[in-house]
Amino acid sequence: ARTCNLQQRMQRLAAFSLNVLKARAPFCNLQPRLTFLSTTHAAMSDLKSYEQRALQAEQEIARLKQQISDLSATKQSAASAAPAAAPTTAAASQSPAEALLVEIGEQATAVRGLKSSKAGIEAIKAGVQTLLDLKAKYKDLTGQDPPQVNASKKAPKKSAAAKAQNQQFQLKTPKGMRDYGPDKMAVRQLVFDRIISVFKRHGAVTIDTPVMELKTTLTGKYGEDSKLIYDIADQGGELLSLRYDLTVPFARYVAMNKIQQIKRYHIARVYRRDNPAMQSGRYREFYQCDIDIAGTYSAQMLPDAECIKIVTEILDGLALGDYVVKVNNRKLLDGIFAVCGVPESSFRAICSAVDKLDKQDWTEVKAEMTEEKGLDPAVADRIGAYVQLKGGVGAGFTMASPELVTQLKADADLYGNAMAKAGIDEMEKLLAYCEVMGVTHRVSFDCSLARGLDYYTGVIYEAVFTGKRVGSVAGGGRYDNLVGMFDSKGRKVPCVGVSLGVERLFAIMEEQAAEAGTLIRQTETQVLVASGQGMDVERLAMCSELWGAAIKAITSYKKKPKLLDQFQQCESEGIPLCVIIGPDELAKGVVKVRDMTTRAEEEVPAEQLVAALKTRLA
Repeated sequence: ARTCNLQQRMQRLAAFSLNVLKARAPFCNLQPRLTFLSTTHAAMSDLKSYEQRALQAEQEIARLKQQISDLSATKQSAASAAPAAAPTTAAASQSPAEALLVEIGEQATAVRGLKSSKAGIEAIKAGVQTLLDLKAKYKDLTGQDPPQVNASKKAPKKSAAAKAQNQQFQLKTPKGMRDYGPDKMAVRQLVFDRIISVFKRHGAVTIDTPVMELKTTLTGKYGEDSKLIYDIADQGGELLSLRYDLTVPFARYVAMNKIQQIKRYHIARVYRRDNPAMQSGRYREFYQCDIDIAGTYSAQMLPDAECIKIVTEILDGLALGDYVVKVNNRKLLDGIFAVCGVPESSFRAICSAVDKLDKQDWTEVKAEMTEEKGLDPAVADRIGAYVQLKGGVGAGFTMASPELVTQLKADADLYGNAMAKAGIDEMEKLLAYCEVMGVTHRVSFDCSLARGLDYYTGVIYEAVFTGKRVGSVAGGGRYDNLVGMFDSKGRKVPCVGVSLGVERLFAIMEEQAAEAGTLIRQTETQVLVASGQGMDVERLAMCSELWGAAIKAITSYKKKPKLLDQFQQCESEGIPLCVIIGPDELAKGVVKVRDMTTRAEEEVPAEQLVAALKTRLA
């Protein structure tokens, strides 16, 4: 070590000396420069001497290592040749018990050597018997069995992390997330197109926001569900989280851009650290399709009613089965809690419990209220009498929704509460608008609907399919205070909106398509240009002509494709028309157009092909 340190110091000294010499050369006379060079040369000579000594030391170390290796090999061969070797001299200076342990270890090594070298059975038996005798002697001497010293050459147990590291790399998607192949993407695009067409029909514009938000933007907006937010590791800058929904980012967008009125839709991925249930459409990464109406309008409840109409148009258009849109009002719920004696500080906690009535019976919900949240059982019973009321159209309801409004208005205690009265009056107006729009048969006034998110302030709704196991497929409501949370002056912009969970719609569509054996086209190809005798140049030229006319066309990439294979491709991919060219057709200046549904063929002049195809595809 000293040699190496000195060597490094001498190298630095030499470099420094040369640098100084270069810097001072123009100002030095010849004699000092010669003296300085002489000193540097002597230092470099000493450095070479130390390098030679370091090399000799390395050679000596290598020689000693070889001697140690030779001694170890000699010891192992001696142990194999003499299974019952006498105690070593090293053990002579030890206590009898310690000496026996050394012998036991050496004998165990010798036995393993015999077994690994496949020695004779008699030699192995003799070695094992010697080992047993030594162990018995140790027990007689100490009164206990010898410890397992060097008893196994097996590798130590690996930790779970080490095992995982050594396992073969597993290709998989993260938990609660999935890939979408062409067939799944075809279904998803179909759903998106129909949803967007409804949004545009109602005059909505679209926006986009970042997939990540500041953690402070999302914190405190989702109640008990805040624990499901994905936090991003601190990258040395801002604390970020993946967006939990599209509503809070929209409120931040409205506040940041000082927007007074807007009707917008937004389709994007959101992330929740939930327990996934892939079969029922619950994922950790999924798409939401939101439409929200922001602004103050004199016709109260009209935007709220339009959101319900939008949901019914989308679900009716998808034709996925019977469904119901549940509606309620947070003001009514808060009024019920106040009348029943719930402390105002516990409103949100009790509201969260009530929200579970669609999955649990009343006894379980009551137990949560009383045992977990400390509510008086008598108060819980009063709440239960209200939240189990529901109205609607059909066999599952004992009264219509307007009748439930009348019943609640007749409750003097409840209607005497200002908050409850406001909620009941709003529900009456909402149901009247639903009657005008012809969607009453789809709406159920359900007092148990609570929606667990903290930011709702008025009407809330949720759409569920009857007889399906996918849960709710749409939900939303009014949130008048959320924008004000992001405004520096607390300026409020009332908002109402609804969000569709399209992953669950995908799950239903995929299940129905599989049951019916329905082919969902993965492409939009309209024409396949085919030939039976190669003609790749002619096929490509015709495709180019069709592409120029905005006709979706393809052709085979094979040099000489078989005509039958091309027909089968049309059938498997749902391509409606096939244009066939050949030497005879080219000579006559015509092409054949084949309808893949009826299999009828017609000759068309080549110059009229585009017009003929557009007529057939219209």
